[in-house]
Amino acid sequence: MSHLLELEGIEASYGAAKVLFGMSFAVGTGEVVTLMGRNGMGKTTTIRTLMGMMPASNGRIRFEGADVTGAPSYRIAQCGIGLVPEGRQVFPTLSVEENLVATSANRFGATPGWSLSRVYEFFPRLKERRSNMGNQLSGGEQQMLAIGRALMTNPKLLILDEATEGLAPLIRAEIWACLERLKGDGQSILVVDKNVDALEVLADRHVVVEKGQVAWSGSSADLKADPTIRERYLSV
Repeated sequence: MSHLLELEGIEASYGAAKVLFGMSFAVGTGEVVTLMGRNGMGKTTTIRTLMGMMPASNGRIRFEGADVTGAPSYRIAQCGIGLVPEGRQVFPTLSVEENLVATSANRFGATPGWSLSRVYEFFPRLKERRSNMGNQLSGGEQQMLAIGRALMTNPKLLILDEATEGLAPLIRAEIWACLERLKGDGQSILVVDKNVDALEVLADRHVVVEKGQVAWSGSSADLKADPTIRERYLSV
């Protein structure tokens, strides 16, 4: 399997406080990979660094073999990475439809590409709410909108930071089902979430983060076979 995304020895800090200590992992083409770990271990910082939102003080980030370390966020997005950020961050005073078309693009000629009609088929609730403002949506609807907005960029890699945090169980199940459909379509996905049971079903591989570095990585079968991994790194 060819590597789509590679992080090698990434270090990053908030001021004098070092947060990442040599993060290294990869996402293959068509693969679903998780970043898991307790709160404050560096998962979101890893996402922010690879997206160019904060600088890496050491290490390399490659996407499709090209070095994108230190590139601005818009350049990294233009390479084909779609981000569903923590907290959703939909545009509150734009309608659902305006949110979806605001950053839409098909730079690489994906077929079938993501369009309004395809997103509405994927998330029928968004079609029903298409004239509503972003701040008039429930948390679950905002998450669907954030995912739809990222898909409208026709990404080669979709990244979801805290994919189901704060959502009702039925909405969480709907989001997981949608991610399963995307996986079935061959979409490469990097997902951060705390729902280990759902991630074991969805993902091909898992990267467990502890104190800003990779503490363990392996397949879902590996994770299920060793319950001490959950106890050591994932239990609260």
